[in-house]
Amino acid sequence: MSAEPIIYGLIFIGVLVLVEGLYLVAFGKSISLNSRVNRRLEMLEKGARREEVLDKLRKEMQQHMKARSIPLYSLLSDKAQKAAIAFTPKQLLMIMAGLSVLAFLGLTIGTETSAPVRMLLAIGMGVGGVFFWVSHKAGKRMGMIEEQLPDAVELMVRSLRVGHPFSNAISIVSKEIQDPLASEFGVIADESAYGRDVGEALKDMAERLDMQDLRFLAVAVTIQQQSGGNLAEILAGLAKVIRARFRLFRRVKAITAEAKWSGKFLSAFPLIALVVINLGDPHYYDEVRDHALFIPACFAVGIFLALNLIVMRILTNIKV
Repeated sequence: MSAEPIIYGLIFIGVLVLVEGLYLVAFGKSISLNSRVNRRLEMLEKGARREEVLDKLRKEMQQHMKARSIPLYSLLSDKAQKAAIAFTPKQLLMIMAGLSVLAFLGLTIGTETSAPVRMLLAIGMGVGGVFFWVSHKAGKRMGMIEEQLPDAVELMVRSLRVGHPFSNAISIVSKEIQDPLASEFGVIADESAYGRDVGEALKDMAERLDMQDLRFLAVAVTIQQQSGGNLAEILAGLAKVIRARFRLFRRVKAITAEAKWSGKFLSAFPLIALVVINLGDPHYYDEVRDHALFIPACFAVGIFLALNLIVMRILTNIKV
């Protein structure tokens, strides 16, 4: 039995663990999404000045948008932007290169594959591991923001109804709720204190996170600023709409979960079967491995598996 497939999996898992470890070591536990610490308030409590905290958070939130011109990094920049990864684009690229080297060394020690194959696998593990890690961070962070937003808007409504101005209502939200939305609204509160228009800041956050509910909030605030009206009532209605959209989105997600997992299973089953067959009988494919059509057939199977994932994703990507 060949242990190489197991070694490949262990090396890839090691890459993911190493990236997360580097992130926590470099920026502390409060940067982790598993910790609901209000990172902005924690930085202020440690003695950092308000403008320094604002500058640091804005740099982290915007640096990946400015790096879209870097070749290949544009594929990762949107995800890194939504995840608010504190690593700079250059640091992420250096981590990809370093992890690829470590993966190559691990494959060299643990397997007997040829050098070109090890090199391709190492690059795939280094780049793919970072991409998978950033995608997971982005999905988790956006999910938390979507869940927190209705409560944040309702808190703003209560603050407005007791007489607070809207800028103070945003500041209250940034102190009373947890991250990741707390630091986002904290940045808006600080920018408003330094003279930036609140509607413009909300619109910028909505575009940066590419979130429709935040666009609704930004439009509602902008229209109220230009035309007047009872902002508390407007936001109360908006909170109901956002909460209803969130419930509907979760219901659609539950309904389409079976189709999504079916597509993933159908795409993964041939690969799992290949690993099991090679573990049970490493010489099973020896008679056909040298055939002229073997490599083209492998590419064709890989293309069809990728197309299956894409088609199933399109079929289950229902806009709410």
